[in-house]
Amino acid sequence: MSGSGSGNGNGRKNKAHTDLPSQPGVYRFLDSQHTVLYVGKARDLKKRVSQYFQKNLTDKKTIALMQKVCDIEITITENENQALLLESNLIKEYHPKYNIVLRDDKAYPYLFLSIHQDFPRLDYHRGTKKEKGRYFGPYPNAGSVRSNLALIQKLFKLRQCRDVFFANRSRPCLQYQINRCTAPCVNYVSKEHYQEQVKDTIHFLEGKSSEVMRDIEKRMESASEKLEYEYAAHWRDVLIKLRKLQTQQFITGGKGNVDIFGVVEKMEQAAITVVSIRNGQMLGHKTFFLKIPTPTSTHTLSAFLPQYYLDPARESEKIDRIVLSHAIEDRQWIQNALQEALHQPVQISDRKTPAFREWLSIALSNAEAALKQHQSEKNNIILTLISMQKKFGLPNLPERIECFDISHTQGSATKASCVVFGVEGPIKKAYRQFNIDGITPGDDYAAMQQVLTRRYTALKINHKSLPDLIMVDGGKGQLKMAAGVLETLQVSGVMLMGIAKGVERKPGLEKIYIGGRESEVSLTSDDPVLHWLQFIRDEAHRFAITAHRKKRGKNTLQSKLDIIPGVGRKRKMDLLTHFGGLQELKKASVEEIAKVKGVSRILAKHIFDILHE
Repeated sequence: MSGSGSGNGNGRKNKAHTDLPSQPGVYRFLDSQHTVLYVGKARDLKKRVSQYFQKNLTDKKTIALMQKVCDIEITITENENQALLLESNLIKEYHPKYNIVLRDDKAYPYLFLSIHQDFPRLDYHRGTKKEKGRYFGPYPNAGSVRSNLALIQKLFKLRQCRDVFFANRSRPCLQYQINRCTAPCVNYVSKEHYQEQVKDTIHFLEGKSSEVMRDIEKRMESASEKLEYEYAAHWRDVLIKLRKLQTQQFITGGKGNVDIFGVVEKMEQAAITVVSIRNGQMLGHKTFFLKIPTPTSTHTLSAFLPQYYLDPARESEKIDRIVLSHAIEDRQWIQNALQEALHQPVQISDRKTPAFREWLSIALSNAEAALKQHQSEKNNIILTLISMQKKFGLPNLPERIECFDISHTQGSATKASCVVFGVEGPIKKAYRQFNIDGITPGDDYAAMQQVLTRRYTALKINHKSLPDLIMVDGGKGQLKMAAGVLETLQVSGVMLMGIAKGVERKPGLEKIYIGGRESEVSLTSDDPVLHWLQFIRDEAHRFAITAHRKKRGKNTLQSKLDIIPGVGRKRKMDLLTHFGGLQELKKASVEEIAKVKGVSRILAKHIFDILHE
């Protein structure tokens, strides 16, 4: 259900708030353009929304918000828990200016173990859980996963190679040479011994280090009694490493899954550090930076928790306890809603018990250090932008910069990139890649013209904000072409800049051109403004060349498939349909390729060899 009225803005919002029902639900404050400014939840919509219309409001942010509100919409829910879940979803959908918004779209990383195989593979995983096996995590960040993966390689020596390489190796790889794998690919280890390694890995990842050490001690003694001194020495070395690790690593002593949240706030910004403990063992930590309309730790955590745990990427995660550095409003409400959404009992606590006091201290220390560094970096960027505005005579501070680059190999597999930078650095979720088609191969001007036309046509159609400054990797010619595109699209108020490499193509010798001016702008090689522009230019180049290499690799695979004798159009389609694409076909073993209808083992071996040349 939605509530709105007619007439002028104040009339609509005043009438709307007096007509609201005394039921649980979600309310949305809208401006004159019908943009969502704020989303809130309420046990009693009428009572909660009426508080915003009191004459004695003191909070400056709330006063500023209400001055812009022209209308109110509501959605009535069956209960309070549904209201909290809906609020979280709407905040993620609209990103309202006056809400605390968790901007983290990445899937969380896991460790993956293919336990259905005789010789399981342990590997890093991020994304949908399509592959059959067991997933351990989620970990707070990629670094935590990779450090744990490296540690397990040293301790238990499981393979990491893809199945296609495992099935077709004739000699051990480098991992065996550096003592990180037992080379099951060439039968250097028995299935029974490898399964012991797998069992130890699972117990270790489940936090059962003591159980692992007891089992290893028994194996060591058994091997010694059987005079298998090589095995005994191996288990002895593993045991020494595990004992050393246990003394170094602070373990909670509990067996549950706990998240510790520490929040620090300063100058309308907050840092929240989450320390993740699984099965009594710390997996790592991750820090989130938030813009906060009103700096109160209790409100920040209340707004953050539902968005954090109701993320689809965390839907399979098991969590027993949430420990907070500050007390929060509606603790019981949020706890009940999370229990309902996650289908498991969850306890939220802000009591600083001895068991978690040290972890809270760690979380707060990390949050404070991260926020200090984050704000320092932001201040440096702002100072650089102010300097850039003065030196280049720009009418506005270039708070949002978009930079374009083109990448190809002799005109083939052409890709264009667009990277976006703001006052806090790169905005990676706004990066875009473009396939360039229908031009003369190698014509960089035509490629740049196409990408600029597509980019700013789309922004205009979708009523998206334009950047303050557009950068192109090139000189006067590229700049003139870019100006023509903007003129054709009737895009105004955007500055143009070209950054061209010098004669010797060395960093520091770049020539910088500003749209509408004939002469270049000179900057010394140690100027922070030049360093910032180089960084943006290089990031655009990195993003473009990565996309180009991926496209080129796909095209190369495609052409290889076209030249294989015995693989006509129909058989090619059968292969691609069976495996779901070229990349999956390349990962397949000879035996797997031979399962495709009409493909003999001899032809399968030939296809495999051609694709892996």
